[in-house]
Amino acid sequence: MVLHERRWYQTEAVDALFDYFETHSGVDASGWPKKANPLIALPTGTGKSHVIADFTKEAMRRYPGTRVFMATHVKELIKQNAAKLQEAWPLAPLGVYSAGLGQRDTMQPIIFGGIQSAVNKPFLFGRRDLLIVDEAHLISPNADTSYLKFIDYLTGNTEDNPNINPWLKVIGLTATPYRLGLGLMTNGPIFTDIAYNLCTIDGFNRLIAEGYLSPLIPKRTSVEIDLTGVSISNGDYNAGQLETAADKITYQALQELCQYGYDRRCWLVFASGVAHARHIWDMLNNAFGIPTGLVHSSTPDFKRSTEENDRDLAAWKRGELRAIVNMNALTTGVDNPIIDCIAMLRATMSPGLWVQMLGRGTRPSPGKVNCLVLDFAGNTRRLGPINDPVIPKPKGSGPPGAAPVRICDKCGVYNHASARTCIACGYEFPVNTNYGNTASTAELLRSDLPQIEPFEVKRIVLTAHNSRRTGRDSIQVSYYCGGAVPRTFYQYYSVESSSRFFRHKSRDWFRQVYTGYANGEHNFNPEWDDDVPLTNAKIIVLSTRGLIRHPPTINVWVNKTPPEVMGYEF
Repeated sequence: MVLHERRWYQTEAVDALFDYFETHSGVDASGWPKKANPLIALPTGTGKSHVIADFTKEAMRRYPGTRVFMATHVKELIKQNAAKLQEAWPLAPLGVYSAGLGQRDTMQPIIFGGIQSAVNKPFLFGRRDLLIVDEAHLISPNADTSYLKFIDYLTGNTEDNPNINPWLKVIGLTATPYRLGLGLMTNGPIFTDIAYNLCTIDGFNRLIAEGYLSPLIPKRTSVEIDLTGVSISNGDYNAGQLETAADKITYQALQELCQYGYDRRCWLVFASGVAHARHIWDMLNNAFGIPTGLVHSSTPDFKRSTEENDRDLAAWKRGELRAIVNMNALTTGVDNPIIDCIAMLRATMSPGLWVQMLGRGTRPSPGKVNCLVLDFAGNTRRLGPINDPVIPKPKGSGPPGAAPVRICDKCGVYNHASARTCIACGYEFPVNTNYGNTASTAELLRSDLPQIEPFEVKRIVLTAHNSRRTGRDSIQVSYYCGGAVPRTFYQYYSVESSSRFFRHKSRDWFRQVYTGYANGEHNFNPEWDDDVPLTNAKIIVLSTRGLIRHPPTINVWVNKTPPEVMGYEF
């Protein structure tokens, strides 16, 4: 078995959780345990299941006797997350509780379970110390939601639980840490902070630049759903009216899909309703000759069994079907990295749903350069790009903000208003162009992608540094680089930091640059804890003695403010 090699951001996410709990423990003024329930925000396709596995394994190692429940909403995610833990820890004491998977384990210290099954019999699982929720954005803030009922039982807010644990910690993982009508999930009743977030412009673009995510390339469509007369119900478009409006442009949209997607190998189509999904499916198969599958829930008018859905989904993943049409079935949980074309025939007011749907195309795959997105619903214009969406506001706090957008006159690809060049064809936009929130412009991935450049290092200098903003002491590493225009770049480290994550990151850096480690001399001073100087000052002294290695080259993210040193080559 080939074990997973943890990626840098997965390591940072795990460390951030432990660091968070170290700094957010204790009791409140009434003597009750402080509420400290963090969120981890990672884009779709970055391997949240590995974070769950690595954190669970490390928590059990540090605190033997810890009892964990990992909850989610679909059987595929339960199976996937349990498999990742077994991959990382073959002897893990885990069980699965899921009606859909036909397993009813309850006694193991680690349980991977479906919330719908578990909430009806919470007493079966005894005391639990950690509740980890995958796809946490699906938790409703309403008091009667399954998750809140389950948490109330585990913490002892009900009268019939002898295994109460007011110290229960809830950890959520999601690619969209916000909800329509709520705003950020930290405004809700469960989560208190975002402990780690790569769902930002810089984070998302860095993941693309390093090959962990595939870019989305939007193409302007000639037809778009006319939402005139479609009312709003419960914060989103009325389902019946939207389905009628969407079906009016279905044939023209599919013509365009076949035109632009002719060289794409795996299509995913989002429909506005079950009848609409079946209409699209029938047209693609019979009118356009595209082998297409169908996935939707069973309704009184259109029966659809789980076996039929699973059959088409499996055939699509094997490449036997070029396209698959879905209604509310493949917005989360589907893992098919070869998706390279998304057709959006579903309009929404929910940024979370929009980003989740787009996230189906961001997984990288061999031979896949990018994912084409045809937005026939105008979602981009309303909700913004995947890495810079318009965050919803809490109910009653006014309308959401607008996303400034523009379109490339050369190739018709959508771009963010801040883009200097087109993300598809490289066309340089005129500097003084006036643009606004117009119906003809939008983008699906905010520019600009990270521009990483190598610089030759002439010398480095380590000095003591005190932050004016925080007052904290650190080591400032100055890289003096040559070239036509000499430049200096900076990094900051502290082996004395109160932050466990930053302290460990600094020690890892020292192990890389100290010449004693490079020469295999690990125990160079028995007075220094863990082979690392206890103070920043001692490291600076080592540098004055020539014992800190100077990298001949560093790689710098130059179009970030300030520029960031991403790595060095010795």
